[in-house]
Amino acid sequence: MTDEIRLGSKLRQARRRQGLTQAGLAQRLGISASYLNLIEHNRRALSAELLVRAADILGLEYRSLSRTRDDRMVAALLEVFGDPLFEGLDILASDVRESATAHEAMADAIVRLYEAYRGARDSVQTMAATLAEGEASDRTHLSRFPSDEVSELLQRHANHFPELERGAETVAEEARLDPDSLFAGLVAHLKRTLRVEVRVAQTNEMRSALRRYDPGRKLLLLSEVLRRGSRNFQLAHQVGLLSQGHVIDRIASDPVLTSEESRALCRVALANYFASAVLMPYDAFLEAARGERYDIELLGHRFRASFEQTCHRLTTLRRPGAEGIPFHMVRIDVAGNISKRFSASGMPFPRFNGACPRWNVFEAFLTPGMVRIQLARMPDGATFFEVARTVHKDGGGFHSPRIQYAIGLGCDVRFAREMVYSDGLDLSNVEAMAPVGPTCRLCDRMDCDQRAYPPIQHPLTVDENTRGVSFYAPLGARPRS
Repeated sequence: MTDEIRLGSKLRQARRRQGLTQAGLAQRLGISASYLNLIEHNRRALSAELLVRAADILGLEYRSLSRTRDDRMVAALLEVFGDPLFEGLDILASDVRESATAHEAMADAIVRLYEAYRGARDSVQTMAATLAEGEASDRTHLSRFPSDEVSELLQRHANHFPELERGAETVAEEARLDPDSLFAGLVAHLKRTLRVEVRVAQTNEMRSALRRYDPGRKLLLLSEVLRRGSRNFQLAHQVGLLSQGHVIDRIASDPVLTSEESRALCRVALANYFASAVLMPYDAFLEAARGERYDIELLGHRFRASFEQTCHRLTTLRRPGAEGIPFHMVRIDVAGNISKRFSASGMPFPRFNGACPRWNVFEAFLTPGMVRIQLARMPDGATFFEVARTVHKDGGGFHSPRIQYAIGLGCDVRFAREMVYSDGLDLSNVEAMAPVGPTCRLCDRMDCDQRAYPPIQHPLTVDENTRGVSFYAPLGARPRS
């Protein structure tokens, strides 16, 4: 599907939202109503000049016209119709794509309805299991997970919040922060402007918390287990909550957040965003990222940030006119649970099913602490350059659990040469590209020996006397390495 089709549909939706007739908008654009009708129905291309004029008239942000949201909506809708619930219905992928791009609001409604259905189904199953064990529970919710709603909000904002960036710059200027003495500068700033005392406390006093703020006493306690960079981050996080509360609350009032849990989680995410902006100032960090060719570990050392914090900051470099590489990022645990996800690259992340096991973010668990790289080719031919590494969080003592995640950071292969990790690689070698899919139900590679479910377009056929590459692969399919 072409970009013109996407833009024609978006133009029609924006015009209707503004209450403009075709004739009214056509007159302001200086074209005939019949020509605008052809554009809106995808029969004529929308030129760059007309696009700029239409965006100005309708008050559209250019990033709202990008393919990224369309691609994510198409992927989500395909995943919805990949549910066995819809088997037997003659729903073509091309029909789904056309509906998702031409009727964005309707597609979003279908996805939300399916999310509610999944939530209700999971809640019923949980309740049945609970009752079978003779217990009762009042914690059964039928809505989306708060983390999913927060991810959607971040995606809508392209994970870039200019007001928080400006707030971080203002704090750095007022506090006269020195990168070599951030801790002392932030402590002094809290004391001087907010009358907040800061103290490093022992673990028995913290009771497993890393940071605890007492508003009544205006006392901020930081755990002794935090290293220097993490102490700076937690300090900046608290500064964000106290000094940027009005901005954070306004962003967190977005209707996409449907519960107090979602809004609270969003406030935490936005305070973390602010903290990253303080530790890694936009201009200095972007300059360093470009100069060091996005060497994540080197950038982490320079700005005293963790691998995960550095990766997250790289995804926020979306300031118009001063943009970094459009990255996607995911955090995953050893069981495959995705706890963080964001995509500015077009990489489709599964929302309702498991991710592809061929993705290098899973292989990272086999070599803890080692950076792994991968050229990943999707079934539709889109190719991404992937960097993955494990990270761990220590509780600080022998009896405290060691939590391990894998972080995946990637981009469209077009930007790979800007990254140090691509040195020595032949990025055009198709044979070197790992065949990866969004999720088994949406992947048509029948020669995959790691397939866990049959794809939408191939019904499950079982021959008890014959064993193929996998239980779901037809005879004659050859395994891929």
